[in-house]
Amino acid sequence: MTGEKHDPNRPKFYGRRKGRALNRSMVAVVEDDLPRYAVDPAALPAEPTDMFDRPVRDLWLEIGFGSGEHLLGQAKANPDIGMIGCEPFINGVAKLVRDVTASGTDTIRILPDDARLLLDALPDACIGRAFVLFPDPWPKKRHNFRRFIGPENLPRLARVLRPGGTLRCATDHPDYLAWMLFYIRANPAFRWLAKGPSDWAVPPADHVRTRYETKALAGVPHYLDFLRV
Repeated sequence: MTGEKHDPNRPKFYGRRKGRALNRSMVAVVEDDLPRYAVDPAALPAEPTDMFDRPVRDLWLEIGFGSGEHLLGQAKANPDIGMIGCEPFINGVAKLVRDVTASGTDTIRILPDDARLLLDALPDACIGRAFVLFPDPWPKKRHNFRRFIGPENLPRLARVLRPGGTLRCATDHPDYLAWMLFYIRANPAFRWLAKGPSDWAVPPADHVRTRYETKALAGVPHYLDFLRV
């Protein structure tokens, strides 16, 4: 846990919210620029695409965006898509806000908090694609229940994804890979799209690689695409 006082009305959160102290410029980014992009799960518009300043044709969601490289890359490659990113680690949030502001991208909104708060607030079938890329593997067996992909959160993802939408997961941890495949394939709301090992042992054509993938991977990455049936 983070050591902060727990609100009984919120789900228990495991993981880091803060790292090294932000420097002065990044503090200013969080204080001055983040409110422009921030999402309030308690005050969502009835139609979530209305949170953007111009019309978008679909809504995509990334859970645990790290420093935001994939999220920003997808937004640049798909300028007609509204993107929402969830990340409780404020250092990563600050980096994304800085980079989004510098790029002038206007189709990104950010929840600097636990993604479950947003998943529980979104209306049914409003998301076209969801990404959960390289989440914390919580490798110790006694901590496996903390993994984001699992029996607690898959119903949440199934509810907000529209039929025909896709869930993309990625991990470089072999035990988490087996865990993901077991739980997602056991859920009747999802169908695995892989036709063979080559479909999940290499990044999909539209994937945006990040510095983590090129420098910090602990093992062989696998990319899993599932159809919301």
